[in-house]
Amino acid sequence: MPTFSARSLVLSGHDMRYTLTSYVLKAQYEATAAQNLLAFQTPYFEEYGPNIELKLLGTVGYLTFDPENIEAILSTRFEDFGLGSRGRAIHSFVGEGIFTQDGSAWQRSRRLLRRPFQRTEYQKLTGFCDFADRLVATLSSSNGVVDLQPLFSQYTLATTTALVFGQPAGSLNSASMKSFTESFDYAAKIGAFRIRLQDFYWLYTPSEYTKACTRVKLYAHRLVQQTLEGDKGKSSEKDEDGYSFIRDLRDEIKDPILVRDHLTNILLAGRDSTACLLSWTFFLLARHPDVLRRVQTEIQEVSGPGALRLYPPIPINVRIAKKTTWIPKGGGPDGRSPVLIRKGAGVGYAVYYMHRLKNLYGEDANDFRPERWEDRKLANIGWGYLPFSGGPRLCLGRDFALMEASCVIVKILQAFPNIRLPHGTPVVPVGEEKQAFTVFLSPAEGCKVLLK
Repeated sequence: MPTFSARSLVLSGHDMRYTLTSYVLKAQYEATAAQNLLAFQTPYFEEYGPNIELKLLGTVGYLTFDPENIEAILSTRFEDFGLGSRGRAIHSFVGEGIFTQDGSAWQRSRRLLRRPFQRTEYQKLTGFCDFADRLVATLSSSNGVVDLQPLFSQYTLATTTALVFGQPAGSLNSASMKSFTESFDYAAKIGAFRIRLQDFYWLYTPSEYTKACTRVKLYAHRLVQQTLEGDKGKSSEKDEDGYSFIRDLRDEIKDPILVRDHLTNILLAGRDSTACLLSWTFFLLARHPDVLRRVQTEIQEVSGPGALRLYPPIPINVRIAKKTTWIPKGGGPDGRSPVLIRKGAGVGYAVYYMHRLKNLYGEDANDFRPERWEDRKLANIGWGYLPFSGGPRLCLGRDFALMEASCVIVKILQAFPNIRLPHGTPVVPVGEEKQAFTVFLSPAEGCKVLLK
């Protein structure tokens, strides 16, 4: 292990110790309330660089959006970092599962949850397109300005429920789905705030949060019960009828509560992450008609790198050092030496800002320009492009999500070639719009368009 000492990080003569004074905390709170926290932080991070030491009430933490450090946290030094208090902060929401576990429990959960995605990964697009067609039919009956964002959440919930769990999804407009969606959104919002409080998460537990979590778990419990009741009398051998996944869970872990929790974890990822990708894609296309014209013939490049680079579903994440360790960059006079991370210290990593680094993506890194991927200059971007995490915790549903998104984008653009931004809608620079930052990042004011 290299020898070095923890020090203030220096870049271009600037002291990179960023003391979170009461003034800064107040400004951060106001920016959060105004739904422009990431834009508020941008000039600070542009000035101080990709590796920052944070000090609050005598506690030291770190923030990085340096690709080499993120690779160390998520891959090469994976065993040195854990989730910290996250599991306790959102246990009442999602219970025990891949989003809350570390160590052997997480490994077991990941092995179990890999199965449904292996089963659906190479399916034909027919399954996705059936639900996309239903969404298009719903849109066809709409007039005037349409907010696509809630409809995308309903679409991704339906596809996850049907294609992963093997349960009929019901109507995209069903009352039960609407109730679940509202409870899920609220629980995710409060849960995300509790995560940011870290060890003090228990200070914020609104009574409505408890009720919302109960409703979410009841929805997942009903999925389990409906599946197992429909399974009665069937062969115990695995089949391809969609019921095998929940049966696998039931047979292996023997605990209906854990089965329910695993389903809730999948719902969190399967519903919100892809819905955010779809919302940001159409949010950007409606504001860039030149790109919209091209995307009607070149759908794949925009549904992938274009929107995901600027708006990764999880813009900022955190790991806690399980033992004293180090990350490879940020120390020394030039910021290229390792930095000591003591046991218990938090290290945030910000994919959102990494995806906007000009030394990686050019001077126009903040612009929506999907054609930047065409000339293969970014072919070896590696850890500089990370919309689905990386290392051992690489998103299990990555391919599922991209197929799901691509299918509905194509269907909508084919059905509504004149899709556009409503007249008079203000257009602000990319990244300066209002953003809803809960567990995932989504447009705070929806994705409103004219279709006809």
